[in-house]
Amino acid sequence: MARSSSKKPTLVLLVRHGRTPTTGQILPGRAPGLHLGDEGLAQAEAAATRIADLAFRGKAHHKRRPKSRVTAVYASPMERTQETAAPIAAAVGHRVRSNKGLLEADFGWWTGRKLSELNKLPEWQQVQKYPSGFRFPDGESFSEMQQRICGTIQSLVARHPGETIVAVSHADPIKAAVADAMGTHLDLFQRIVVGPCSISAVLYGRGGPVVLSVNSMGQDLKSLVPS
Repeated sequence: MARSSSKKPTLVLLVRHGRTPTTGQILPGRAPGLHLGDEGLAQAEAAATRIADLAFRGKAHHKRRPKSRVTAVYASPMERTQETAAPIAAAVGHRVRSNKGLLEADFGWWTGRKLSELNKLPEWQQVQKYPSGFRFPDGESFSEMQQRICGTIQSLVARHPGETIVAVSHADPIKAAVADAMGTHLDLFQRIVVGPCSISAVLYGRGGPVVLSVNSMGQDLKSLVPS
């Protein structure tokens, strides 16, 4: 669980990559060569607009562009996350910084297999109901994935105390990070929905994390404040 040494908390915007031609059909994992489809590219542009509205809210319009409230954009090295992060970074005036800690889970032998085939396996029920005890064949366990993504977020929060940053990742790592922030056991993380190009916002402060939004698809991000 990440804690910031700054009195002002760090806002982390967790963005899932946009839709690809195989989203919902194949378990792509870390296999290279999967790019966003046309719908995914449009989703990334829309997410960039929403984040830019947050980044520049209340900023006066001058000849020179005002300073963005978003201070950094990080992304998993996969093509689909890099392509999602690119318009976001451009919209807030930063470059994309690759971070392997934001990678998708290593699905091992399951990488590239059809979901329609995988959900017929007896192991699939364990994936859904007891993920904390499951390891993908020749791959990563869900517990290792959660430790990795939460450790990565912790390091980014420490690097950007009191700032707002974007982290573009994948569905399962984001769900695991949100579950951790909510104090929810990993065995229940499958109940969290994180759709393509959705934005989940978590505020990391000295008192612990506060989840402001999960799976936000079109809402105004400018209202992201604890009540």
